[in-house]
Amino acid sequence: MLSVSLGNSQHQQNPDIKQFLACFSVHSNAKTPQVIYTQQNTSYTSILNLHVQNKRYKKQTTPKPLAIITAKSESHVQAAVTCAKSNGIQIRIRSGGHDYEGVSYVSDVPYVILDMFPLHSIDLDIKSGTAWVQSGATIGQLYYEIAKQSNVHAFPSGVCSTMGTGGHFSGGGYGNLMRKYGLSVDNIIDAKLVDANGVVRDRKSMGEDLFWAIRGGGGASFGVILSWRIKLVAVPAQVTVFNVKKSVKEDGTDVAYKWQLVAPKLDRDLFIRVEPDVVNGTVIVSFIGQFLGSTERLVPLVNQAFPELGLKKSDCIEMPWVNSTLFWEDLPVGTPIEALLPTSGEPPAIYFKSRSDYVKNPIPKTAFKQMWDLMTKYNNIWMQWNPYGGMMEEISESATPFPHRKGNLFLIQYFVFWTEDGAEAYDRYMNYSKSFYDFMTPFVSRSPREVFLNYRDLDVGAKHPSSSASLQDAEIYGTKFFKENFDKLVRVKTNVDPSNFFTYEQSIPPKSA
Repeated sequence: MLSVSLGNSQHQQNPDIKQFLACFSVHSNAKTPQVIYTQQNTSYTSILNLHVQNKRYKKQTTPKPLAIITAKSESHVQAAVTCAKSNGIQIRIRSGGHDYEGVSYVSDVPYVILDMFPLHSIDLDIKSGTAWVQSGATIGQLYYEIAKQSNVHAFPSGVCSTMGTGGHFSGGGYGNLMRKYGLSVDNIIDAKLVDANGVVRDRKSMGEDLFWAIRGGGGASFGVILSWRIKLVAVPAQVTVFNVKKSVKEDGTDVAYKWQLVAPKLDRDLFIRVEPDVVNGTVIVSFIGQFLGSTERLVPLVNQAFPELGLKKSDCIEMPWVNSTLFWEDLPVGTPIEALLPTSGEPPAIYFKSRSDYVKNPIPKTAFKQMWDLMTKYNNIWMQWNPYGGMMEEISESATPFPHRKGNLFLIQYFVFWTEDGAEAYDRYMNYSKSFYDFMTPFVSRSPREVFLNYRDLDVGAKHPSSSASLQDAEIYGTKFFKENFDKLVRVKTNVDPSNFFTYEQSIPPKSA
């Protein structure tokens, strides 16, 4: 039977957590080291803060969980679900902790955190080109493990190596291989999850509707993802990367304007992200590229289709694909690939707010200049523009819950950050974020104004976690995330979790809720 620390006698009087702990001890079969940390445990705070990425959710006033379950086996996950459900306690599921709004580890009602980070094994089969990846494994771990066995295999996924695969994949999984191979979810062939009844299911036993829903619909609405089976993709032994910077005081505006016209039409082996940022009072636009091929082939290709960039051979660096993942994290060339592996973690250094938009028609050059003026005025906003085209044009909107496919030029992520403590700074910078987002309204998608689930933004619509949220409330955010796929997600939710046990501020509700 599992040993847990209840803490002081006052804490033991809380019937919810006491009964939960007793239930967990009965239902958890594995005999392992410490698994549950209550608020009185000396390691509680360090475990809680280990994967808090946004300083906005590291305040004394931030709601804290009754307990943290650091799952080390499937039985721990099953017991956590069974016992939280039977005791009326909400569950929050965390793998990497990169939910921008802290939804994976904060709630306003009594809750426990199910921390999946200890479940991080990766079982690669290079011969078949597949792997089973547990949801606590980070993107960096996955890239590292692939590289240990092959320099001609990769997986389409995100740039930030500390993201957990559990949440990143279930929201879509967006990265610089998408023009060639689509999203992470487009390359997932099986999964294991614990459903609302505490039962472990794989693709066959969960059925195709549920398997469809968790690949882009947000797994935490439907169950606890234990692991994913992924299909690796082919890359050349050497890829080429570059980062060409243009000041808007020179030709940066013209080059950025032309980029939106050509980037979605370029060879699908080429991905060029644009990052406008304020440097010493001036907007500098970075054109960061990755090409699945040689410099010799890349330079003439770019100079023919996008001569405004002025790409030169000296701008380009060839390296194995795994090293390019470090380049995308802005680490120095030559950084050992061990940097992809998780460390003990540093406390969050910044407060931030992120938003997203989809662009379907070219933004006028005059609007670019207004953008730069606002960025310079606020001096704490940067953006990422991620180009579409290629494979993203060819996958149906209904193939997965992720609907943002054909017809998009690029996806924008807005990122506002600050370091000052206090309510005044919080209000000021959050207002900057809102005003910039409002300014962009005429230039982005509408009816609905589409947003990306993985760039969590509660301002596009949310419900209180204790609410049973009417469909009308959920449609506000659901149609922005999923468009016409929202209705099918509701049907799946109604079938697999009619009591709405798996719920959070932007979850999919069942019809009865």
